[in-house]
Amino acid sequence: MSIGERRPVTGGDDEAQRLDAALPDIDWSIAPVGTVFSRFAAPSGELAVAALGDPEDPRVVLIPGVTGSKEDFYLLAPILVAAGYYVQSFDLAGQYESADAGPAAGEKYTYPLLTGDVVAFLRDGGPAHVLGYSFAGILAQLALVTHPELFRSLTLLTAPPEPGQSFRGVRIIGPLSWVATPHIGASLMIWGITTNKNRVSDSRLAFVRSRFALTRRSSVDDIVGLMKNVPDVRGRVAATGIPILVATGDHDLWPTHLHAANAKALRARLAVYRTGHSPCETAPHQLGRDMIALFREAEARETD
Repeated sequence: MSIGERRPVTGGDDEAQRLDAALPDIDWSIAPVGTVFSRFAAPSGELAVAALGDPEDPRVVLIPGVTGSKEDFYLLAPILVAAGYYVQSFDLAGQYESADAGPAAGEKYTYPLLTGDVVAFLRDGGPAHVLGYSFAGILAQLALVTHPELFRSLTLLTAPPEPGQSFRGVRIIGPLSWVATPHIGASLMIWGITTNKNRVSDSRLAFVRSRFALTRRSSVDDIVGLMKNVPDVRGRVAATGIPILVATGDHDLWPTHLHAANAKALRARLAVYRTGHSPCETAPHQLGRDMIALFREAEARETD
């Protein structure tokens, strides 16, 4: 999911918090200066790609979730580039400007289809520091356990923290998720976004609403169904030994104690920000700071 949230409440004497508290209200349809757009021929079809930075620098791949897009990282990407990284992102099959990618007529979006695209994209450019945002955190873990050589580190950003029926732990509505069909669940998700239940700015709301003109509704329905059947690969992810960061907001859809338990199972570090489901939008400096620390750790291990 890619749902904007209210701005973080800051405290203490932290420069990253101060920068996040002073974030301007941007036009999310305008890319950071220097962004290069392209198309990638993935197994499921052509995916829309945005890249920023020097391709000779270490690679970072940011993967958005369901109803999201590469634009969700417009505040985060420049922070990583300034630290010396080359940042790429792409719309998942069926989402926004990758809407034409997907399964054959009459078939569904599946884990193998979506994970296959992730693996192909990573393989095309070589090993990367990878971030999976919300649903994409599931895809990133599935790709990692089959192709660990493509990952230098992994950041799970507000990713579903429990396997199986992952909505069961969502605040307030979790108990109802057992009886809601994927179509109903997707309808509720889209309704919440388009009616601004997350209190985003007018410019952000206009952009997230505009994406639905392209995003395939069938892809949203199918992905909600996939999120009700999340494979448990935590042991295999932990066994890869790569540095992992579990990052979340203290007002995320899932309560912090579930993310903490997931981090423990993954042998990952945990970062909790005073925000909601979208720290890449509302706390990018804090998230970027912690990701860069993770990258440096991974790179130091590689040279030992």
